[in-house]
Amino acid sequence: MNLNKVFIIGRITNDIVLKATSTNQAVTSFNVATNRVWTDKSGQKQEEAEFHSVVVWGRQAELASQFLSKGSLVLIEGRLKTRSWKDTNNQNHKVTEIICERMQFGPKSQNSGSNSFRQQSASYGKSSVKEVETQDEEIPQISMDESLEDEIKPEDLPF
Repeated sequence: MNLNKVFIIGRITNDIVLKATSTNQAVTSFNVATNRVWTDKSGQKQEEAEFHSVVVWGRQAELASQFLSKGSLVLIEGRLKTRSWKDTNNQNHKVTEIICERMQFGPKSQNSGSNSFRQQSASYGKSSVKEVETQDEEIPQISMDESLEDEIKPEDLPF
């Protein structure tokens, strides 16, 4: 059995530009930075950043360009795809990208405003929840369901 699945959580490093293919399919690409922190053998804290190219298609591309911007936190679930091409100088190029299958937006920054939200903190195995007040701006509700008329009903099943 083979599996090509990627999960990353990171911050977007560039502004998102929505484009359309010749068949009018929405597409966007952006980079996501992730980091890793560890302590080396000498006890020094080390940090390393990795940058990932992400490609998003269709309705998700439209939503990404509408609600995400440089610095936004995002979770991307997808698959790896390597493509290659030759440039005008006949040089070979190769890039490995994450083709987004699902995405989840992170919390809005305090600067952009949002309704009050619950902030959960944990200390020594105990968790506490406190209410945090922020500016009153409506958080958009996003539904991928285009129509509820297409809902499958039990009486429609052939078995």
